[in-house]
Amino acid sequence: MFGGSVLQHHRSVPSARDRPKVLAVSSGGGHWVQLMRIKDAFGGCEVVFVTVHESYRAQVAGQKFYVVNDANRWTKIRLLKTARSVARIIWTERPDIVISTGAAPGYLALRLGRIVGARTIWLDSIANVEHLSMSGSRIGRSADLWLTQWPHLARPEGPHYEGAVL
Repeated sequence: MFGGSVLQHHRSVPSARDRPKVLAVSSGGGHWVQLMRIKDAFGGCEVVFVTVHESYRAQVAGQKFYVVNDANRWTKIRLLKTARSVARIIWTERPDIVISTGAAPGYLALRLGRIVGARTIWLDSIANVEHLSMSGSRIGRSADLWLTQWPHLARPEGPHYEGAVL
């Protein structure tokens, strides 16, 4: 099981709020499933979810929820629209921590979150058994905490293995 609180490494998050604000971002499908599997680690935090499917809203009822365009490196115009939407959300919400399980929306959220001073966590997809995801390998070294779910992919410089979600 995924070791303790994902946020245990981020206890000293600077914030004027009583509770740290977490922006939890993922694409659809397995990325969203993984994010839902770790949401208990956000206990004691104000959580804002960002994903690509309106239908996921019911799974986080009572929480702030945003939908952005799904995009990838092959859909450049959609990627720009996603970046604009994610930037607006980050500017509005001002999270203390940005966490993502992937892919493009999470990559963008971590990049933009760092600009406003958020701490960042990237949890690479469990589907990437042989190698890291493209988004994970590109964002990992920029994340404050870079995790993989496969022990054989862990390296001293990151990603680190702290346990599996599934």
